[in-house]
Amino acid sequence: MTARTPLEKAFQDLKRDLVDEDGPRISTMRNHHFAILQYDPAEEFKVRRGVQRLTSELTAHGWEVIPLDLHRLFMDRVRAQGKRWMVRVIAGEKTQSEVSREQGLNYLVGKLRPLIEGPDGIAADCSRIIQERVAARPDRAERTLAIIGRAGSLYPFFRSSALLRHLSGRTDKIPVVLLYPGERRGPTGLSFMGVIQPDNDYRPRIYP
Repeated sequence: MTARTPLEKAFQDLKRDLVDEDGPRISTMRNHHFAILQYDPAEEFKVRRGVQRLTSELTAHGWEVIPLDLHRLFMDRVRAQGKRWMVRVIAGEKTQSEVSREQGLNYLVGKLRPLIEGPDGIAADCSRIIQERVAARPDRAERTLAIIGRAGSLYPFFRSSALLRHLSGRTDKIPVVLLYPGERRGPTGLSFMGVIQPDNDYRPRIYP
């Protein structure tokens, strides 16, 4: 029998805890319906295949799975600013980058971070999509899961711990799993993309 990789075990453990006969138990805290599946950023495509398998298996057991693509939500927000805004930001980034690469990146962070962070940022988009799906199928609410993916595409403009904080209380108690590209640092610490200073402000259970 082939030994399971840590990533395969993480998906297996996640599925086991989701379909528990007493209801999903993906969190160690009462009334906290979030979990994180941490993985090496180099395993992005393996994670996507794992999500496809998990979705198929859950769907076969009568579950609804809500995929939340952070890259798509981010681009929707950028496009909503209009072409003139995008042209100005691109021109500004080029000008700042002529001074230094770091200055150009800081300029972009200043322009893009306000679009995605805070309670009215991407957290609001995720909440809206979850609530719309639950409202459309209220009879399936107890067997519905939201999976948030493509977080790596928002690096370095995004902190996932803030996203989960702003989602708290806004998901109709639907279990939410965040796919987290990064490194585990200690029992509760995570470093986004293995580069950002470790954030220990994580309450959800972390798989594996």
